[in-house]
Amino acid sequence: MTTGRILVADDDAAIRRSLERGLRLSGFTVLLAEDGLRALEQVTGLGADMMVLDVSMPGLSGIEVCRTLRARGDETPVLMLSALDEVADRVAGLQAGADDYLVKPFALEELVLRIQALLRRRPAAPPPRDQLRAGPLVIDEAVHQVFHDGVELHLTRREFDLLAQLVRNTGIVLSRDQLLDRVWGYDFDVRSDVVDTFVSYLRRKLEDGGRPRMIHTVRGVGFVLRLPEGGGGK
Repeated sequence: MTTGRILVADDDAAIRRSLERGLRLSGFTVLLAEDGLRALEQVTGLGADMMVLDVSMPGLSGIEVCRTLRARGDETPVLMLSALDEVADRVAGLQAGADDYLVKPFALEELVLRIQALLRRRPAAPPPRDQLRAGPLVIDEAVHQVFHDGVELHLTRREFDLLAQLVRNTGIVLSRDQLLDRVWGYDFDVRSDVVDTFVSYLRRKLEDGGRPRMIHTVRGVGFVLRLPEGGGGK
């Protein structure tokens, strides 16, 4: 049975009413907000299992709301709604910490399916002080910290999850489809743009200061993390 407390934030009253009616009929409890500031107030005061945020809202945009939540350490799943089907807008939302992105107009059935998928994929708390190691990299999953030769790297949530997948599979080539499924949980319309963009973000941070490349592209296949020459194992 479908259950969950969903906060819907959109400055269009007609869209709010339509989504409230459809989601309630699908078994969800629905909270409503007409702008980004109210959305933050609602999720802080009342809590929610998931948020559906319009990208373009007066005051705080959906992207700003999501970025604020993630900065607080709030990992409530977020699905972004936008009238623009642009790669740059999708990447901006994902970089801010959103979990999914849906372009208007959309079928209510698709929204419900995506909400259900995100609610199912809410991660369980990791074991305390669980660490992954690959050469100079140490990933502490309990506190979401990454160290390269003892220096902390500041990664976004998606960058962290992507790096963790690559480290768990050191020396094994992972396809873009595998990374999308394991990190994002479903396929995007623009598959390579999303994965390649986040790999480029990771490379810049891992290679800062002239450090050797660890994430390599295998043309026509995907990506693999290889230890620098002389590096140790996991």
